[in-house]
Amino acid sequence: MIVVLAGPTGAGKSALSLSLAPRVGGEIVNADSQQLYRRLDVGTAKPTFAERAAVPHHLLDVAEPEEGMDAARFVALADGAIAQIEARGRLPLGVGGSGLYLRALLHGLVEAPGRDASLRARLEAEAAALGRPALHARLAGIDPASAARIQPNDLSRIVRALEVAASGRTQSALHAAHAFRPERHRALFLVLDAPRAELRTRLDARVEAMFAGGLLEEARWLLGRFGDRLPPKLPIAYAEAVEVVRGTLSLEAAIGRVQAAHRQYARRQVIWLRREPTAEWLTLPVDLDALARRVNAWRALP
Repeated sequence: MIVVLAGPTGAGKSALSLSLAPRVGGEIVNADSQQLYRRLDVGTAKPTFAERAAVPHHLLDVAEPEEGMDAARFVALADGAIAQIEARGRLPLGVGGSGLYLRALLHGLVEAPGRDASLRARLEAEAAALGRPALHARLAGIDPASAARIQPNDLSRIVRALEVAASGRTQSALHAAHAFRPERHRALFLVLDAPRAELRTRLDARVEAMFAGGLLEEARWLLGRFGDRLPPKLPIAYAEAVEVVRGTLSLEAAIGRVQAAHRQYARRQVIWLRREPTAEWLTLPVDLDALARRVNAWRALP
């Protein structure tokens, strides 16, 4: 049993979950792929230590930045946390906007083709010669839906999507079919529906606050630990923050880039979540008392 509170980045999921959890006897299971990493706190808008003390949180700080994380490992960790919470008679609240991880948790892992080392090597060589955007453009011609949710510079995900497409079925088609598989956990799937203009204002303000509130210090830590061999899958904002620290990008330009990246990410999250057939969309502002009654009534069902 799990209540999922999803939605685009910046919609207010964390704040709502912190208020809802005490009313329903809940503990929060992080389902944000970026908040899994240790020491990357400001750029991922991770809950503060005071917020974690107020409500128990799980699956924060479970991987080093260089380790990487995948859906299979996330599901294993989340299943363990859910079992422990339920054993205490508490209610797991899965909070986050990482659609792939949520879908894997609720419906199992997508049965996709295995890795093809020779094809991957050719694609990576092509990206090195022509640039990652060229490879992304090829993906857009084959699988537009996957290209829409993958950033043009995310080489590993572009290569994987092309690798899957080479098997004869696109990654987006596999994910769409997968959403209708039976659920692994009994779930109430709630999604925050933030108006676009309001969400944009929130995201732009959040990015400015990140750069003013410690993001550059975290970028300096990354450079001190990894030097020129930064982890390839850093969360949004860290590549730009590193450039600012190195002096190769102005602070103003970095803020603008990250604001645009967050807006694009939010759009991809909404597209993904719209495909969830069982999702209930909550219009902001949410009536907290009514939501708590809804959750408690659902929990009481046999």
